[in-house]
Amino acid sequence: MFIKVLLGVLVLLFLNYLVIFMKDYAKAKKEGTLENESRGKFYTFGILGAIFNFFDTLGIGSFATSTATFKLGKMMPDKKIPGTLNVGTTASVFLEAFVFISIVKVDYLTLVVLIGATMLGAYFGAAIVSKLPEIKIQWGMGIALFIVAFLMFAGFINLFTMNGVAIGLRGVKLIIGFVWCFVVGVAACLGIGQYAPIMAMSFVLGLSPLTAYPLMTGATAFMQTISGAKYVKEGQYHRKASLAYLICGPIGVAIAALLVKNMPIDLLKKVIFVVVIYTAIQMIRSGLKSRREATLVKNEAVAETANAGQTH
Repeated sequence: MFIKVLLGVLVLLFLNYLVIFMKDYAKAKKEGTLENESRGKFYTFGILGAIFNFFDTLGIGSFATSTATFKLGKMMPDKKIPGTLNVGTTASVFLEAFVFISIVKVDYLTLVVLIGATMLGAYFGAAIVSKLPEIKIQWGMGIALFIVAFLMFAGFINLFTMNGVAIGLRGVKLIIGFVWCFVVGVAACLGIGQYAPIMAMSFVLGLSPLTAYPLMTGATAFMQTISGAKYVKEGQYHRKASLAYLICGPIGVAIAALLVKNMPIDLLKKVIFVVVIYTAIQMIRSGLKSRREATLVKNEAVAETANAGQTH
């Protein structure tokens, strides 16, 4: 009964997000403010959404790979990447959460507390991040990607063991989980995926590896119905890319859930690790470049003001 109620709430939140998104898209289309993208680029976004969310269902995550592709392909301004990721992948994580919460046994209190913590972090985080200047977005995303890379590397060297058997948390561990998931919710608004951090937390606190899946997908789905809706209202996202991801992402999720049972993904994770590191460096470099440009503009403005004062 509890699971049915929880999934019912998730469905309502998703429908609310969907209505907000479609209204905003229709309004932008009517006003002629949609991105001036070719049809081929829209299809490209759709293909990427299906592929990345296919692997997202395996627990690899889609934020880092999407960020890397958007950045390297110069597919949109850096400032719009976090909003696009949160808005565009909501339908996919909704489907993932529905599947894993339905089939994997997990402690109800733990599920509710950690999902609630992530939603709170996302609510406050989206409001802050959506108003940040591009240079802070670039620095934030660069640092966030380095964190993801560290967590991936920690997994490679078996820093996080997968021998936990618990299906829930209590006491101090539950408090630690709450604080961690709140931070994860805020960090998600900077473009960092939730899967790796929540999976790492699950391992450290002694939860069963399988239990990590309903926790991370549930927390992400509930969080993104909130942050995604807020980003739509703020207008800080790429509308056409988000629509392509919304349509095609769930296709990748469905294929992965139905067809993939034993896929050798260790090599792919290593490739993604290299891409994440490279992209993090690129983000930091972009931030440094933006800082230099801002300093140059400021110096020029000061010089002009000084010259104007001397003229008078």
